[in-house]
Amino acid sequence: MKLSSANINVMVKACRKAAKILIRDFGEIENLQVSLKGPGDFVTMSDKKVEKILIDELLKARPNYSVLSEEIGKIDNDEAYKWIIDPIDGTANFLHGIPHFAISIGLEKDGEIICGIIYDPIKDEMFTAEKGNGSYLNNQRIRVSSRSQLKDCMIITGGPKNNSNESELSLKEYINFSSKVLIPIRKLGSASLDMAYVAAGRCDGFWQRNLNYWDIAAGIILIKESGGFVTDFNGKKEYIQNKTILATNAKINNEMIKVLDS
Repeated sequence: MKLSSANINVMVKACRKAAKILIRDFGEIENLQVSLKGPGDFVTMSDKKVEKILIDELLKARPNYSVLSEEIGKIDNDEAYKWIIDPIDGTANFLHGIPHFAISIGLEKDGEIICGIIYDPIKDEMFTAEKGNGSYLNNQRIRVSSRSQLKDCMIITGGPKNNSNESELSLKEYINFSSKVLIPIRKLGSASLDMAYVAAGRCDGFWQRNLNYWDIAAGIILIKESGGFVTDFNGKKEYIQNKTILATNAKINNEMIKVLDS
């Protein structure tokens, strides 16, 4: 079985087309690493090229939908429907030639994410989800893990930016979680893939501060449709407003909230 609604098909087509550019540009990164200029400007151009393809494809199919995207910001059309786009989530990995990054697209209807795609072009892994129809990885149904004890779980997080005023809080949380789990905390560098991995049961929980909406939009529906929980650090639904997000397999949600509150 696979998801094949009209909106999902539009999103898949856009991702596939944009991914060709992304894969080609990623192949050039190794050569740029040794140049005097470095690959920074090149990655910025890749980001913008991928974003343009995504927006062109999505608006060609749904010209009345609005857009919120990392690079260009907002395109205001229909207030009910909005595409939420991150053209390259994991740009630092991309920049350094590390093959772990993703295209992320969420579709919002009346303020709720109803469809999402997170596509890892290097591994050719397409995570898709639609409200009421489940979550899938390359057309195979996925579900969150069944681990119920935090100590046995694999937990993923990201790090604060170097100018963040919450660096000490993030470090405290990292230390607290490290003392509760047997497997060292993972930091993989792509929030959307972190959430996709929770949805697929590859890891059990994810927490992070100060993410943007486009970082998490697609991951929200993936986790919900695979049986997981998405909350803020207080266990409430204000994760977008509060800019704290906790995504879990549901069974360790309360235990993770206690650690974050300690």
